[in-house]
Amino acid sequence: MKVLLLAGGFGTRLSEETGLRPKPMVEIGGKPILWHIMKMYSQHGYNDFVILLGYKGYFIKEYFANYFLHQSDVTIDLSTNEMKIHKNTSEPWTVTLLDTGLHTMTGGRVKRAQEIIGNEPFMLTYGDGVSDVNIKEVVEYHQSHGKAITMTSVQPEGRFGALEISGDKITNFLEKPKGDGSWINGGFFVCQPKVFDYIKESDSTVFEQLPLQNLANDGELMSYKHHGFWKCMDSLNDKHKLNEMLESGNAKWKSWD
Repeated sequence: MKVLLLAGGFGTRLSEETGLRPKPMVEIGGKPILWHIMKMYSQHGYNDFVILLGYKGYFIKEYFANYFLHQSDVTIDLSTNEMKIHKNTSEPWTVTLLDTGLHTMTGGRVKRAQEIIGNEPFMLTYGDGVSDVNIKEVVEYHQSHGKAITMTSVQPEGRFGALEISGDKITNFLEKPKGDGSWINGGFFVCQPKVFDYIKESDSTVFEQLPLQNLANDGELMSYKHHGFWKCMDSLNDKHKLNEMLESGNAKWKSWD
């Protein structure tokens, strides 16, 4: 099953970083967050990726074009330009890099991948969110209900700390607890090919608007509720938090050595 990765947005809320590179290439622990997301899927046996490019997509193309070299120990004979590989630690990934347009919206980007996906089920997620969600369980749940699409639903942290107050005394302080109990779109979709039928042939189509609304109206949108860790890198503070988690050995999305 192929995995579509949305990696073409401008990332304006992380402008401190995205003026130089696309948001999915912002690094967590020296590796792009896109790489972390791909490692998550790879740990569950999914290694066939289609990356939907847009803003500064050439950064992502160059990264993967040179990936094998950067992951290998090599001897290069400069007189003949011959290269001998001593050790290669590259993952067993197949990566298709699809230019879906600079200003194309999420639905338009997904629609442009239809020819590559064909008439097969596929997975889809965003290039800026990590989680400890069990992707195999999401797939199994999707296969069990027979509907067109499964969305992983999550409960994000609240924006502010919460206080428990008795009289004037603070009895408990919780730093950014879970939100108000509502569930939001966490990505990590599993889709049947009929999902393409809900996306118009238009680069202006936003996947999260009419396509998902119409799928919901038709009873074709199911939710897999994930109660564990999920975090989207929306801001510089989010980037710092993810790096701190990795450096402290508390990267809850990291299931590899």
